[in-house]
Amino acid sequence: MSPHAHREKDPLAWCVLLALAFVALAWVRLAIPSTEYFDEIHYLPAARALLDLSEWRNQEHPMLGKELLAVGIWLFGDTSFGWRILPLLAGGGTLFALMRATWFATWSRFATLTGGLLLATGFILFILSRIAMLDIFMLFFAALAIWQLAGAVRQPERGRGRLALAGMALGCAMGAKWNVLPIVPLPGLAFLAWRIRAGGWRFAFTHRGAPVPGVTLAEAALWLGLVPLVVYALTFTPALYIHGSNLGDVGLIEHHRYMFKLQESVTKPHAYMSTWRNWIVDERPIWFLYHETDGAQRGILMLGNPFSMLLGLPALLWCLWAGLFRKRRDALAVFILYAVSFGFWIVAEKPVQFYYHYALPSMFLLIALALALDAAWRAGWRKVALAVLAINCAVFVWFYPIISAAPLAGPQSFNHWMLVKSWR
Repeated sequence: MSPHAHREKDPLAWCVLLALAFVALAWVRLAIPSTEYFDEIHYLPAARALLDLSEWRNQEHPMLGKELLAVGIWLFGDTSFGWRILPLLAGGGTLFALMRATWFATWSRFATLTGGLLLATGFILFILSRIAMLDIFMLFFAALAIWQLAGAVRQPERGRGRLALAGMALGCAMGAKWNVLPIVPLPGLAFLAWRIRAGGWRFAFTHRGAPVPGVTLAEAALWLGLVPLVVYALTFTPALYIHGSNLGDVGLIEHHRYMFKLQESVTKPHAYMSTWRNWIVDERPIWFLYHETDGAQRGILMLGNPFSMLLGLPALLWCLWAGLFRKRRDALAVFILYAVSFGFWIVAEKPVQFYYHYALPSMFLLIALALALDAAWRAGWRKVALAVLAINCAVFVWFYPIISAAPLAGPQSFNHWMLVKSWR
């Protein structure tokens, strides 16, 4: 947590307004294209099959994301709006949760609202909020968990309930997509390390001391260890009732061996496949959409805002420095979350990877940039901090047509935004 002694006024109302503005902007042309595009062709048939329990499709991924897509279809109809309304709400929820996490971690209005603005205009959250994929649900539940964890430390009188909610959110995040797995153990490990430092030789039994006074290590293990696993297992409950499912016979552990096998079986090269080396420099995005649809040429380029994605890299180094030499635990936590979630892809054996796998690390990168700008603001470099935000928003406005399926002049219109050859 930030060492700031003076607590500023909570910008809760501004967080709500920014999240609502984000949802309103992403709502524009939400139903366009009116047909399935990119990975919707995999997840929507799986969601439809869940509704009538006719078939267990797309078994290489856990079930919760597809269950939520099925809920959207059930509530709003099997239309492009029904497919994407819950992803949109999850995107707005992700933005709000990360702003609240930043507030509890820093007690800084500027850092909180700057983080929200950077996330809203960082392209990735905006794009994933407008497509029926699993990633946005993973991001939402991960953000919810981080918010509750930060709140538990700041408000220990509510710590038990917040830790319980964080554990459930972590289980749901795993149930949406496995990309979150690297950071799931971190809260429990952080609690253990913090309690050892605070409690000394009595760390295993005392309920006193940081990070959440009143909660013993055993109870923390329950909320942050057992509860996520139980919630994750429960997300597979509908599979017991699907026609032809053998989950009840083979069990969940054996089914996971099958899931791993399916994940490793995807080895066919793809035109837009990339690796972590490409992601950190915004080098190899993906064209989610680029063809004539709904009466016009339209495109959606899955790309991070090139300004903030690159500027965020030195900000991460600042977070590491501030954490180690200025005792900024909030900055160190953001760096660790980025390093672990990103480092996973350096060692992962998944044969085919794509830019959208960078979604989770990129959220932490943008928060790191917000913390660095907040430090500049407090040091008197206010014009510099505001200039960075203004440029970032201007880049978002310039790219907006090509990330929002806006009508374009013609098939060659994409050249207007191709600053880098590898983006084509």
